[in-house]
Amino acid sequence: MKVKSSFFCSNCGTESPKWIGKCPSCGEWNTYHEEILEKKTTQEEKSDAWRSSKKEKSAPKKLEDVSSLTASRIDTHDGELNRVLGGGLVMGSIILVGGQPGIGKSTLLLQLALKQQSKILYVSGEESEEQIKMRANRIGHKNPECYIYTDVNVTQILKEANKLQPDIIIIDSVQTLMSPFIDSTPGSISQVRECTGELQRYAKETNIPVFVIGHITKEGGIAGPKLLEHIVDVVLQFEGDQHYAYRILRTLKNRFGSTDEIGIYAMDMFGLREISNPSELLISPDDDKLSGSAVAASVEGLRPLLLETQALVSPAIYGTPQRSATGFDLRRLSMLLAVLEKRCGLAFGQNDVFLNIAGGIKVTDPSIDLAVVAALISSLQDIHINKKICFAGEVGLSGEIRPVSRAEQRIQEAGRLGFDTIYISKYKSELLPKKNFGVEVKMLSRIDDLLREIFA
Repeated sequence: MKVKSSFFCSNCGTESPKWIGKCPSCGEWNTYHEEILEKKTTQEEKSDAWRSSKKEKSAPKKLEDVSSLTASRIDTHDGELNRVLGGGLVMGSIILVGGQPGIGKSTLLLQLALKQQSKILYVSGEESEEQIKMRANRIGHKNPECYIYTDVNVTQILKEANKLQPDIIIIDSVQTLMSPFIDSTPGSISQVRECTGELQRYAKETNIPVFVIGHITKEGGIAGPKLLEHIVDVVLQFEGDQHYAYRILRTLKNRFGSTDEIGIYAMDMFGLREISNPSELLISPDDDKLSGSAVAASVEGLRPLLLETQALVSPAIYGTPQRSATGFDLRRLSMLLAVLEKRCGLAFGQNDVFLNIAGGIKVTDPSIDLAVVAALISSLQDIHINKKICFAGEVGLSGEIRPVSRAEQRIQEAGRLGFDTIYISKYKSELLPKKNFGVEVKMLSRIDDLLREIFA
């Protein structure tokens, strides 16, 4: 057959029959590279290359005749991983795990393989068997049914998996795999797309779940074509700062559960340790009466989290004041500063403003607005906020404090951790159950009320 070539964008994976200077999809310049596509067999012959016996083609079925798999989930023996997967590992699913180099992706999946007491096939194209053994000895868990295999040929890998018939397959990583039916280098757009497609067909036909580790680009997205994220069932993003011990496993896509859940780990010398109660670790235990600190009652998915927001407001040395935020949206910080200046008459215009969410956590929940506002006012006026007070409320442009979802869970978490008072919005407060939460609940309607209550 005639050799066919095509051009792919190295940034987003868009295909073009000819070279283009600017990618029409992502807008990047000079990212198109030519790749040779040489198909030697048909699609059926590709699958038969690893299939031991030819499978009969499926026929259309009525929906009521299809058996339900709602209860067929595998326990990973990892509470945080079970949480982000939606309650466990679904049979026949393919899960993509992405993250920065050295963040702990391989450690997390090797821990999964060693914690299971079932047959696991761990395939690595990046490390030798001795390197994997060294990491396993450091982690400490034992699984006599954990098999290590080092190869990059996806057809050969699936042949060995067909012989072994494992319960779970782990691939580290998809960028190192190559298909003999594609004439291009490993890690290229066509190779990643073809190898992931083969893994997906294998997972669906054999009902064996497959974990795939993927690299990320400099912008933080999953490397390779966007089709890679569409093929898989679940996309997990492993986040964290190498200067902090905490790691966050966030769900970007989940066909079998919610995408709002997060899992929190701590990295130590023995691997990744689950953090079942992150609120106690994310709040500093010091009793020093320092200004610029407030505690926010947030919710990530179904899990309530109490976070410490830290603000520093100081006179600008240069003509243009600085605005900096770590773990918080900088545009939202600018909006809150404008609301404070307009509605409360507080002068932030000639001050540098720095905001930090302690612990390296990135927060998108709008309920921490009230805590951010309290920390900003505390730093501006140099007034200490009692550590036994927390806040939960969204701040609107007119200065009103809007209600937030799951208020009851936030109040219960504050009471469980020993807080005395929680400030929430008075709107829709009648929907809260009339019971004793173990914490005093105070209602606010505007940020003017916050000034009078705490900073009078």
